[in-house]
Amino acid sequence: IDDAGFVDEVVAGILSGALPDHHFVVHETADGAVVGAAYYSPEPFSDRMWNLYFIAVSPSRQGHGIGGSLIDHVEGELRRVGPEGAQVLIVETSSTDQYTRTREFYPKQGYVEEARIRRFYGPADDKVVYWKLLAD
Repeated sequence: IDDAGFVDEVVAGILSGALPDHHFVVHETADGAVVGAAYYSPEPFSDRMWNLYFIAVSPSRQGHGIGGSLIDHVEGELRRVGPEGAQVLIVETSSTDQYTRTREFYPKQGYVEEARIRRFYGPADDKVVYWKLLAD
């Protein structure tokens, strides 16, 4: 998948109103440079479950709290929606070594590993799903 093309399509869909329940948030430096982003929306066919489709931070800015700030923002927005709109936030990642830091990040933010789907992305690449309760 062309990640830049995918992000362009998502942002265009959000701005045009074609994806009304989808949300994209960015973290900018004081000079306006985008150094982090998150994309989330309700999980179709579920009961008040939302999916954090991605959270990304520029490699040069990782480890400086930007990812935590983005996830706090997303969770805060979902909590403001209230129990009728958001109850659980899930996020998924890869089991490969490239995503080790990502798999360490989510538990530090209060997420628990809820599922692992073997061979999802490839023969040696499982999908790891994390879960967090936002409201009862």
